[in-house]
Amino acid sequence: MRTSKRLALMGILVLGMYMLMTNGGLALLRQGIEDGRMKNVMLISDTRESAAPEMAEPSPLLPLPSPPLRPTPEPTPVPEPERCVDLMESPRSDEIRETTIQGGLSIKNETGYSVDAGRMLLEGPPVRLPAEGPQILILHTHGSEAYTQAGLDRYEANDSYRTADTQCNIVRVGDELAALLEKAGLRVLHDREIYDFPSYTGSYTRSGAAVEKYLAEFPNIAVVIDMHRDALGSEGVIYKTMAEESGVVASQAMLLVGTDDSGLEHPNWRSNLALALYLQEAVGRKHPTLMRPVTLVSQRYNQHLTGGSLILEVGSSGNTLQEALAAIRLFADGAAPALAELVETPESGTEVEGSNS
Repeated sequence: MRTSKRLALMGILVLGMYMLMTNGGLALLRQGIEDGRMKNVMLISDTRESAAPEMAEPSPLLPLPSPPLRPTPEPTPVPEPERCVDLMESPRSDEIRETTIQGGLSIKNETGYSVDAGRMLLEGPPVRLPAEGPQILILHTHGSEAYTQAGLDRYEANDSYRTADTQCNIVRVGDELAALLEKAGLRVLHDREIYDFPSYTGSYTRSGAAVEKYLAEFPNIAVVIDMHRDALGSEGVIYKTMAEESGVVASQAMLLVGTDDSGLEHPNWRSNLALALYLQEAVGRKHPTLMRPVTLVSQRYNQHLTGGSLILEVGSSGNTLQEALAAIRLFADGAAPALAELVETPESGTEVEGSNS
């Protein structure tokens, strides 16, 4: 019984101390100790001030201060291209891959004829350029053929890789060749007409009529170069032909010669092929990787009109205009001196320009 009373008394004492502590009693107790009214009592510590309250609700997260808003700078104006303007060309999904096609003095013969290239090279081309008047005609049956747009070379496309803008299509490459041949002392006519737009059908008929008109006016024209841009690729892949020449990024080029293998009259094809091999060898000596194989085909492509008619393909649709221009400069570097060697000497008794005799 005594034990029960003692335990009850201790419980009342503890409860009283708790109530004293929670209801401001701690301050009174501290004050009593400091005044000396409570003897033999020592306050050890007040842990409630430093301990976090049990089951306290978390403080709400405050949003981080946002950085001060700065005004968006005005975009730097982009200068308009000098050569071509991009008006409507849509992005392409075609993959473009580089390729280098080994050429040398080989012939890609797509006809039923057997050709002795070595003998033709040994004999040389029968064509000779006149000493007076226009010597070379450059034209473009498919003048709207253009290249992959890049840099400032942008254009309004009439069709895939085609434009009537002569500053961006194959006509621009013809301008470059004409200027380089003339710089070498050759006399060149450059027909900048586009014969495949607005209608592609009948383009060879129209360009052939133009060649006949030029030959009627200038019958001594010896060489006719029909310049094109090639197209290589299939199944979403477009190939760009690249020459492996040091210090220059250039496409490759290709000479194409037609025959009478299709059944159409073409008595001049062997003369044309001899000229193509002659130029292929001359260019290859200076720039070995520029030229693809000479291609011999069954169709005649208006080449029956002269004994010095060729198709010159410069680059492909995967190439850029600048790569094609670099290629034609390399081509002219080898072809211009070779063509100059075919110029007839003036008649006997007439002083040769630059001669001291």
